[in-house]
Amino acid sequence: MHDTRTTRRASARWILLGVLGLALPSCSSESSATDGSVADGGSNPPNAVVGTFQVSLVAPVAATGTPGFTTVVGKVNDGPTPSPIVWEEAAKEGGCTLFTPRVPFCAASCEGGAVCVEDDRCQKYPTSRSVGTVHVKGIKTSTGATEFSMDPVSNGYQPPSGVSLPLPAFAEGDAISVEASGGDLEAFTLKSRGIVPLTLADGTLTLEPNQPLKLGWNAPGKTGISRVHVKLDISHHGGSKGMITCDVEDSGALELSASITGQLKALGVAGFPTIAVTRRAVGSTTISVGRVELAVCSEVEREVKIPGLVSCNKPEDCPKGQTCQADLTCK
Repeated sequence: MHDTRTTRRASARWILLGVLGLALPSCSSESSATDGSVADGGSNPPNAVVGTFQVSLVAPVAATGTPGFTTVVGKVNDGPTPSPIVWEEAAKEGGCTLFTPRVPFCAASCEGGAVCVEDDRCQKYPTSRSVGTVHVKGIKTSTGATEFSMDPVSNGYQPPSGVSLPLPAFAEGDAISVEASGGDLEAFTLKSRGIVPLTLADGTLTLEPNQPLKLGWNAPGKTGISRVHVKLDISHHGGSKGMITCDVEDSGALELSASITGQLKALGVAGFPTIAVTRRAVGSTTISVGRVELAVCSEVEREVKIPGLVSCNKPEDCPKGQTCQADLTCK
């Protein structure tokens, strides 16, 4: 990772593009296995998530003096977003689940921009809709105001020009709300609570053979507000062969067993394996087209070391006699 101002701005743009595009980053809904895909054979539950307003805490960069900041982005669709990959449960231990991917097959091509979500079943992508003016309360701006309004731009939402949000923009436990006046879809109100930024314990995270992976983070000052989500993906750059996700109490510690991490490693690895740990407080409501959420979150992504694995972007990154493969590993 490069702790530069350019990288921070790029990250902020990525968060926004996620909202205005097809999916949100991982601090959005817990309703699916990963990134909008469905884990129950491609069906959409009645309360499937159709929209999210996401409040993200972006940590400062001490090395460059870049201050932290807060982002608010949102989008509501007229239906759930389909995925061309079905993530199926392969193992489960406590609050952690190992998922493996399956690509469904449709004998006839899906037309009109639809995607094959289960064998011989197509599903159309939803359309983003206006929910009118959205009034946000409980998030402090750089001028000291604690509320502001957002109007839709291409049916996506973000603070208007001139409104910047510092870090912290609220205290732990503060009430945060989003009130949509109604537009193409009906009016609604979402409520959540402020959280403290997440920090992971120092130290290298290594997937040692026959050893559990231990995570530690700063415990919250107030209990019952937030939960922690973990996503361990060690084969992403080779076409993901599996991943572990966890949804656990925000206690400050988690141990992923040697059994479940070993099963993940056995599926295959690729270059630059990572783990993402997210603290979040989520409130939701149901409207005519599905569930809408307000997620307040703080995410930290960390490199994971795997003995024997050397990651690369170019041939010069590899030891003598090895070359950089398409999955970004040296062999």
